[in-house]
Amino acid sequence: MKPLALLSAGLTLAALFAASAAVTGLTAHADEPQAGEPQYDASGRLVLERDYRDWVFLSSGIDMSYTDGPAPAGMHMFDNVFAPRAAYAAFRRTGVWPDKTVLMLESRTAATKGSINRQGQFQTAEVMGLEAHVKDEKRFKGGWGFFSFGSEGASAAQIPYAASCYACHQAHAAADTTFVQFYPTLLAVATRLKTLNPSYLAEVNQGAK
Repeated sequence: MKPLALLSAGLTLAALFAASAAVTGLTAHADEPQAGEPQYDASGRLVLERDYRDWVFLSSGIDMSYTDGPAPAGMHMFDNVFAPRAAYAAFRRTGVWPDKTVLMLESRTAATKGSINRQGQFQTAEVMGLEAHVKDEKRFKGGWGFFSFGSEGASAAQIPYAASCYACHQAHAAADTTFVQFYPTLLAVATRLKTLNPSYLAEVNQGAK
């Protein structure tokens, strides 16, 4: 074989090896969790994403409760909800959350007097609890699982399906078993794309009578 032919064959083989390596790298990368996707430890516990506050802020409520009765005297709390940017963008396109979505609920104590503030409530640095609502269709019955980290936990076991949160979200969530009715930037999206749950629409219509 002439030298030029050998050089050409060598380049062809090199290109094939490079292409094979690239495909292998892409396949390995595709199997790895992406930013904002759920990660689990060896025992199946959900690993806390420490950078959740860099995600999209969906909403905040203060002293919210789904049951009747007064709030504990002298105790006020903010609930903040965050979603990964990619999941948020997907919901805006489709009106439903993509698989592997993690929604983080952060509870912080509220205070009235601090610095120059004398009325109303502001959030403090004290985190009272962290909860996650995870969409992982192959892992969870019904597609979604709940986790509670407490205030300092690095990982959390799944909350059992018998817990009331599962039935409550199934019965009252505005879209995709999530309380989009409390996320003002997304409720309009689900309404426009017609992805609101029939049970939620029935509640709205009943309340309007």
